[in-house]
Amino acid sequence: MFGNAPRAVWQKWCAPDQRGRISLACRAMLVDEGNRKVLFETGIGTFFEPALRERFGVTQPEHVLLDSLAALGLSDRDIDVVVLSHLHFDHAGGLLSSYCEGKPLTLLFPNATYVASAQAVARARQPHARDKASFIPELLPLLEASGRLHIVDSARDALLGEHVHCDFSDGHTPGMLHATVRGAGASVFFAADLIPGVPWVHTPITMGYDRFPERLIDEKAALLERFVREGTHVFFTHDFEVACARVLKENGRFRADAPHKDADGWLSLD
Repeated sequence: MFGNAPRAVWQKWCAPDQRGRISLACRAMLVDEGNRKVLFETGIGTFFEPALRERFGVTQPEHVLLDSLAALGLSDRDIDVVVLSHLHFDHAGGLLSSYCEGKPLTLLFPNATYVASAQAVARARQPHARDKASFIPELLPLLEASGRLHIVDSARDALLGEHVHCDFSDGHTPGMLHATVRGAGASVFFAADLIPGVPWVHTPITMGYDRFPERLIDEKAALLERFVREGTHVFFTHDFEVACARVLKENGRFRADAPHKDADGWLSLD
């Protein structure tokens, strides 16, 4: 998770267990627009077979996202749009039904339009040997067969509406889609794996999973400069402790500021 940063450095930020694993979230963001509900990513879900659950340390047997929606009085049927930054299993696995031996996986969110970038879809269709294991072979055919896969390739998209601005990055995976939701007095940037959590706000810190680390650093630095100017909050998918934070720059170094451990209800679109 920390690329070429030595363990002596990163273990101060995220203490590892006896197997060298750290605690990570797979956090999704729900935007209630009043007349529709837009979900940004779906987390890892419960599609993994038992051996893979053990390998990756997925500790919760239940589909946490569905439980979180239920706590709001919602189900996957109430979601109108699902925006996918990319199609890696820990960001899109929650689209799928739970693993059941001998039964095929099926899509959840039956009333939703699924949104992804053209490059992300192309990458999932023909992954490189280095990142092939990050994709779910069954997922893209199911999305395409649904007839509800919508491709976004520009900063503005009619389906996403006036509140959403799209950026794209290639450092982690080609065509990763980042949505900035602009609200009244505040905006939030869905960082996905460009900035997985607070430690990665520090520009040189990347992941071993990143396809092009040097490009990612340049992409990240340019966006962080913008966030400092505009006061944009960054939403973290993988930070176990922090859901979102502002960004400051001090002595030439970016850092997270005013962290929110729980982002529920803090951004108004009005």
